[in-house]
Order: sequence, then structure tokens, then C-alpha cells
Amino acid sequence: MSKKLDNILAAAVLGVLRPLVRILLRNGVAYGTLAGWARQVYVDVAFADFAPEGKKQTISRVSAMTGLTRKEVKRLFERDETEPDPGQARYSRAIRVIGGWLNDRRFQDDHGKPAVLPIDGKRNSFALLVREYSGDIPTRAMLAMLEEAGSVKTVQDGVRLVRRAYVPGNDAVEKIRILGKDVHELITTIDHNLTSGSGELRFQRKVAYDNIDPAAVEKLKKLSATKAQALLEQLDKQFSSSELDAGSTERGKYISVGIYYHEQDSYEE
Repeated sequence: MSKKLDNILAAAVLGVLRPLVRILLRNGVAYGTLAGWARQVYVDVAFADFAPEGKKQTISRVSAMTGLTRKEVKRLFERDETEPDPGQARYSRAIRVIGGWLNDRRFQDDHGKPAVLPIDGKRNSFALLVREYSGDIPTRAMLAMLEEAGSVKTVQDGVRLVRRAYVPGNDAVEKIRILGKDVHELITTIDHNLTSGSGELRFQRKVAYDNIDPAAVEKLKKLSATKAQALLEQLDKQFSSSELDAGSTERGKYISVGIYYHEQDSYEE
């Protein structure tokens, strides 16, 4: 690696780590714990993605590649797999429930808007919506999640959608799950674009200005949210219309599009 690329990579990684370390310190995670996690990921990625073509990856080769001892690599490679986090599934399914409410005619009013749904019932009910779009999450559990996030409100006639998105409310655990999911997807996209040919690049863009009038910030922030929400709802309709049927034996693909708003003083690094 050239000295220039080494310096640029160091600056990029430090920039990624700075907000991450703020989150870790705020939640009482010491450096040693992060270092342990990093060792595990180094071993996992070396085995999964860096085996010589046509050959099986070895402990000795991973040790040389990562700088870890053979004993440490063997221990990490042979560990028990961590159970999948059920919270990630709840997060995804809450998004799917709102998407179904926005796009499925069964759960819309005569004007094509999300209808107020009775909680229970076999037809056009919140219970049916949850059953269709959230898998095995109980109706009341999903209702509680969406209420806490401010996405729905229980009214006299049933349940009303009041926010066309799911962002966890005061649950720090759920928000940290989003950190793991969304940042992973962004960095994975950047990694793909670093290693792919021009015909295989994935869309990755942003709009940024470094000398905005402070008096205009609030207006631009609201405009960004409105435009981004409208685009995501439009894409959601297209994505949902392209899903495989529930009984399909074909293995589907996971795709996502994310938009974010960021703000800081111009002189901050």
C-alpha cells in the first residue's frame, strides 16, 4: 500500500470510528471489548472472503494475514456461532407492516390512503395486516412497537397510521440495532464500489454544501425530510410489487435504499 493511500485509509477509518466510539463510551463499552470484537471480525472475514481461489482457507494463512496468533485464530474460528438478533427481524417487520398499509389496497380507504383499521377481524383489520406482513409477531406486540415509535395511534374506530415511517421511540436498544443494520449496508455498498467494475457500481450519492446560511437550515431540513419520505414511499411501492409470492421456492434477493440528513458546523472535521 502506498504512503498516500495508507494515510487516506487511516483518515477514513478514524472518521468512521469517531462517532462509533462516542456511542460505545456512552454505553459503557471499553476499548478491550471493541478490540475483542475486531479480532473476531478479522478472523470471520479472512475465512469467508479471502481464501485463495480454488483452495480452502487455513488457520496458518489467516494468522499471517491478520497478525493474530494461530492459537487465537483457531479459538475464534471454532467458537459457537452467536444466535441471530431477533430485534433486527422486529425492526424489518415493523417497516414491512407500514409498507403494506401504504401499498396494499385491502388496508386503504376509498381515496387510496391508509385506512383506520379495526384492531381485530378477518378482513381489512390491523390483525390481518400484521399477520400478512410481520410473520409471527403478535398483533398486540406490533401495535405496542408502532405506538411507542409514534407511527400509529389507537382511536375509537381502531388504529390510525399517523407517521408513514418506523423509527423506534425511546428504546435505545432498537436504535442501536438500526446502527448495526444501516451503517453495515452503507459501508458494504462503498466496499462493493471500491472493488467492482464501472458497469457493476451501485448507486451512492449525496448533496453537500459547506457554507449554508444558518437561517435557511431549518427550512432545508424540513424540505429534505419531505422529499426523501416521498421518494422512499414511491420506491416502497415498486419494491413491494416485485416481491416473490409467499409460496415461491425461488430464493429472493434483499435490496434497500437509504437516505440520511446530516448537519454540522462548517469548520468541524
